[in-house]
Amino acid sequence: MRKPKQDIVLTDVEIVDAAAEGNAIAKVDGMVVFVPFVVPGDIVDLRLIKKKKNYAEARAIAVKRPSPLRSEPQCQHFGVCGGCKWQNMQYDAQLRYKEQLVRDVLQRIGRIPTQGMRPICGSDDIFYYRNKLEFTFSNKRWRTDDELRAALSTEAIGGEAPAATDNAVGFHVPTVFDKVLPIEHCALQRDPSNAIRLFVRDYALQHHLSFYDIRNHCGFLRNIVIRCTSTGQWMVILVVAEHNPDQLFPLLDALQERFPQITSLQYIVNTKLNDSYTDQQVVPYRGTDHIVEEMTGYDGDPTLRFTINPKSFYQTNSAQARKLYGFVAEFADLQGNETVYDLYTGTGTIALFLASRCRKVVGIEYVEEAIADAKANALLNNIGNATFHAGDMAKVLTADFIAANGTTDVVVTDPPRAGMHEKVIEQLLQCQPSKIVYVSCNPATQARDLALLAPRYTVARIQPVDMFPHTQHVENVAELLLTPTA
Repeated sequence: MRKPKQDIVLTDVEIVDAAAEGNAIAKVDGMVVFVPFVVPGDIVDLRLIKKKKNYAEARAIAVKRPSPLRSEPQCQHFGVCGGCKWQNMQYDAQLRYKEQLVRDVLQRIGRIPTQGMRPICGSDDIFYYRNKLEFTFSNKRWRTDDELRAALSTEAIGGEAPAATDNAVGFHVPTVFDKVLPIEHCALQRDPSNAIRLFVRDYALQHHLSFYDIRNHCGFLRNIVIRCTSTGQWMVILVVAEHNPDQLFPLLDALQERFPQITSLQYIVNTKLNDSYTDQQVVPYRGTDHIVEEMTGYDGDPTLRFTINPKSFYQTNSAQARKLYGFVAEFADLQGNETVYDLYTGTGTIALFLASRCRKVVGIEYVEEAIADAKANALLNNIGNATFHAGDMAKVLTADFIAANGTTDVVVTDPPRAGMHEKVIEQLLQCQPSKIVYVSCNPATQARDLALLAPRYTVARIQPVDMFPHTQHVENVAELLLTPTA
């Protein structure tokens, strides 16, 4: 992809559709132009940023006529932070475009009939719905265009620019790995999430604690992870680049004193060159080493409790997760005597949600720590008919494994964004469960897998679920029925 040879401005262009990655689409002389932070129905002026033979990328430089689908963004960082690209679109319109996205990819990629597709299930809460956020400390602050213009204007008239620190805590700006946009208020997680982050920032500035330099790999503060539950428990994990008790412990003490509602305060010393911490030791400092979430069971089933550790995966929209699992249970339609296989089980949430409705559930997951969590959650809920196994799915799910653990009647699969491995699909085609319930966070790879399963399975009901309002992401649940042989 190359930049245009000259500064090209396109005037009075209509935005005609929403697209992948949170962009919108315009069409100019038959060429598709991808544009962020605009809404279908807008009439805008565009500046071309990149151009190829069949498509281009552009930025809106003026909105000539706003779309009736527009909504006023609630977040002050909208347009710079890339986290909520659809926040300027009315929520019912967001849902329509997500539903259409699922329909389009199933038909186009998988050649899947979509007559059985239901209306998308929207989120009751479209702000403050996340139970986990992770922020980054950096000594290289991203400065917005307004800030840069103000600095240049002050310099031009001979004035003195206001003092500003380059230290920031917030989110990485899209496509810029070494700069962080300072976040004053994020509307994704409820209070006191913002207050906790800002307290740590202000304490660090007042006590001259260094923020991490990702290019030179130096500095003290790296990340802060904030998790919460619907029952009011809070976990804070502070990630630092070196073990310096003189700096670390007073900060943690001050944080706990200021926010006594933190029930789990922990830290990680990460000396690696990258920010991942799943392979790092987590040190409990105050309170418990976990928090506990609760989820009501399906159709009168007992309430479940799930232990969440610093490295645990748990759906980040708790209320929508309950709806999602409800659709899984509905599609599975268990009668009590089935053996259910839960592939990519994670910490066992879906497996345990279904356990009271079947004879046996078998969970398989690659991450050993997740399997340990799943076993602990089974004990926590007094569930004795669930077994969990760690290993590479393509290698674990074999004929011998199925012979040892029981012929599967129903399979639930919830793979990562890349979808299922071909060997897993081949094994499903061989063992032929009567039903497969396929949960996906990426309808495109789901459509590909459904096409591979089509020789023996017919897609029946389809249920999109919006887990992440104001983003382009959408979950989808598909019910697959074994096709009778002639």
